[in-house]
Amino acid sequence: MKYRGNECLNCGHPLELTQRFCPRCGQMNSAKKLKFDDFFNEFFSSLFAYDSRFNRTLRVLMFKPGKISRDYIQGKRVRYANPFRFYLSASIIFFLIFNYSVDIGNSEFGPQDKDLQNLKGEEVPPIPPEVAVDSINKIITSPEVGLESIRPDSLSKKTYKDDMISENDLNKMSMLDAISKRFTLYYEYQDETGIYNSQRALDSLGHDHNNYNNWLYKKAVDAGIFKNNPRLFIDYFISKLPFIIFFYLPVFALFIWLLYVRRPFNYMEHLVFAFHVQTTLFVLYIFGLLIDLIIGKNWGIITANFLFAFYLYKSMRNFYQQNRVKTVLKFLILNVIFFTLAMAAIAVSLLASFSIY
Repeated sequence: MKYRGNECLNCGHPLELTQRFCPRCGQMNSAKKLKFDDFFNEFFSSLFAYDSRFNRTLRVLMFKPGKISRDYIQGKRVRYANPFRFYLSASIIFFLIFNYSVDIGNSEFGPQDKDLQNLKGEEVPPIPPEVAVDSINKIITSPEVGLESIRPDSLSKKTYKDDMISENDLNKMSMLDAISKRFTLYYEYQDETGIYNSQRALDSLGHDHNNYNNWLYKKAVDAGIFKNNPRLFIDYFISKLPFIIFFYLPVFALFIWLLYVRRPFNYMEHLVFAFHVQTTLFVLYIFGLLIDLIIGKNWGIITANFLFAFYLYKSMRNFYQQNRVKTVLKFLILNVIFFTLAMAAIAVSLLASFSIY
């Protein structure tokens, strides 16, 4: 009661010292000066804290599949955290841990070993002399190959000039052919010349200086950068995944609604169920990744996948309350829909991420 006042600082409503919160606006009865730790705690509590609702939501979500969604649509909402906010918190924590686990692990997208890094394109491991001589003799004496087949022009290296095409010729092509030819030319040009400025490149190639050509040349440069260092794009794409999945779930909920069109649920109620299920997947993956980081194996994620498959079946059974046969059939159909939509969403998201990178 040290910092309590007799009046609400937000709305001016008179208060008693025994009142912790204002009955009119709900603000805490406190006249305490703002300090750094107060600001820090308020910031993170707004993102992750749900008071007692957090523990209750997590407990019911994990150990009583489908119950929290059913309670929520029946109006029992004060006791649980908001499903959309809870999803965002779980997804952010998951991707933070995921990025950390990838950074410290041996990833194929990470930097190469020093012995491979130092091996240049023109440096080939030495071949024993007897093997080299024997191989050359076989080529020379082979009736299918022979010396006549070894011509200087066959040894010439392809350059961007081989794909050189004028702006007028490109304009006469179909849209898809023109895009393919133009992007190939731009990619090979920047790769060979090392010119990353689109203005200089278009001048050299004799192409128009318009927004489309500038954008496409920059994408060709990005493609070259990603080819040499794929981890840049992977990190960028992963950082956007929580928001991609957030917008993907409403589409998935639409298919759930079609699958259960005869059940007495509207679209928003299916959407609440979808968000709760996806949040559970993230929570299971969080524990799985933490286990994998400790033991150095992939058993945690593998176990999380099996647990989620069982959890999804139980959630559908408890939430929609249909018999086992119907639930199993719809469970299988829903998984096919989920993975099909996921592949489509990943493809679209990759293209969109590359376009706006």
